[in-house]
Amino acid sequence: MRRRLAFFGSPAWAVPVLEALAAHHEVVLVVTQPDKPAGRGLALTPAPVAEAAARLGLPVEKPARLKGNAAFLERFKTLGLDAAVTAAYGKLLPPELLEVPRHGFLNLHPSLLPKYRGAAPVQWALIRGERETGVTIMRTDAGLDTGPILLQWRTPIHPDETALELAERLRDKGIQLLLEALERLEDLEPRPQPADGTYAPLLTKEDGRIRWTDPARAVYDRHRGVQPWPGSWFMHARDGGGRVRVKVHALFPAEGQGAPGEVLAVEPEGVRVAVGEGAVRLVEVQPEGKRRMPAADWARGYGLRVGARLE
Repeated sequence: MRRRLAFFGSPAWAVPVLEALAAHHEVVLVVTQPDKPAGRGLALTPAPVAEAAARLGLPVEKPARLKGNAAFLERFKTLGLDAAVTAAYGKLLPPELLEVPRHGFLNLHPSLLPKYRGAAPVQWALIRGERETGVTIMRTDAGLDTGPILLQWRTPIHPDETALELAERLRDKGIQLLLEALERLEDLEPRPQPADGTYAPLLTKEDGRIRWTDPARAVYDRHRGVQPWPGSWFMHARDGGGRVRVKVHALFPAEGQGAPGEVLAVEPEGVRVAVGEGAVRLVEVQPEGKRRMPAADWARGYGLRVGARLE
């Protein structure tokens, strides 16, 4: 059954969701974040969802706010919506908006709610060492990802999966669940969520800093969780003074033991560094203001010696 829908989303991750909805249903409005400055010239740039909507020939609105926006609410009421769908839109929806579509708002959320409510569920599932996650289709209410669950799918997390890879895998399965939910709107029985849950706030740059005192697996899990932003990084105090921030593009658990942050070996495969339990191997790094390079080349070029301590 074709539904009359509105779609709310913003980043590139949400574009395939919009494309699938447009292929199977009648999307009469796309709502996304306002254009933002980007690039060296800080030119105002549309969100990826806005660009996709234009390519698909769909009408777009970019309200700076939804709460108290009477003009937008009145237009929304005229659309005759069966439902609205959100996927990484980035704003809370006011109660008066949620009441407009006949079947409410459906949200595609890449976690096993009530775990990891909030903006960065995939990243925090990895950082906290979860071995299983999933995707949830929920009916949105006025809370933060607290609405009743319509459909849910569980999956093991692959041991070397990054946040980017896992987010895309969950989204692609979520699209299948979303299309199923839209087909079954009249007969699905929403399941209330428990009041208590865990939260996944937006990442900060500090979340990418390597915790050398953590066990090797936890260091690796955090590294996977902070890809592609803010990325893993540490500070290196050079001989003769000066500290440089070094971004780590590739690291893996390794054998070894020593004081946390101590350089154990500089090898062709990389730089082995002791952590709280075991060691990690830095494979590819990027000193601030420099290009990406093999970690062994960085160590030789910067005079990094065995026994040095990374911060």
